[in-house]
Amino acid sequence: MSKILMVVTAADTLTLADGTSHPTGFWAEELVVAHRDLTRAGHAITLATPGGRAPTVDPGSLSAAVVGDQAKVDALRVYLDGIRADLAAPVALDTVRAADYDAIVLPGGHGPMADLAFDATLGAILTEADAAGTLIAPFCHGPAGLLSAVDASGVFAFAGRRLTVFTDEEERTGGTGANTPWFVASTLRERGALVEDAAPWTSHVVRDGNLITGQNPQSSEAVAAELVAALAA
Repeated sequence: MSKILMVVTAADTLTLADGTSHPTGFWAEELVVAHRDLTRAGHAITLATPGGRAPTVDPGSLSAAVVGDQAKVDALRVYLDGIRADLAAPVALDTVRAADYDAIVLPGGHGPMADLAFDATLGAILTEADAAGTLIAPFCHGPAGLLSAVDASGVFAFAGRRLTVFTDEEERTGGTGANTPWFVASTLRERGALVEDAAPWTSHVVRDGNLITGQNPQSSEAVAAELVAALAA
């Protein structure tokens, strides 16, 4: 059994380019699939958020109109209800020791763009974990959290690393569109990451050493499977 730290956004709104607030949080499918598949594989998961605040599920991720399948939405709700106690009492990021975990998982939703991308505590955890070779698995908007890993001289810890993330095209066509305050994929490229895009809304996983990334919600199961295999190895 491995110990996994799942870092979840505590943000419930994202300020858009026009200054309005967009309700957000974590994306239900991404958290549920990762939690479910890793738990089924026998691993122990600790949920953590900035300040230990209870995370909010993105309302869009539980909308049949968005997800496209009411039965799927119902199943997501049932699973989230089953881990309600854990979601209500996550540990605070500033109490976390990276050395205590075998892997760090960061599911998405737009929330990480509002908090995790700028969280210095998360940045220190990720930098330490990466240096130790700990598995790091962010997906969809989760890789926004990688942007927090910048040292005192401004060097980005994941510059030169191959990864994937919710693409700019996906953001424009199925995300927050023209009102997007900033694009995660473009920003990661600007910081020096080697971002690899696949066709929009298709499952796509990139592994570069200990870094395992997925492009979108459709990649959730593939990311979890890759991480399970990496932990087994």
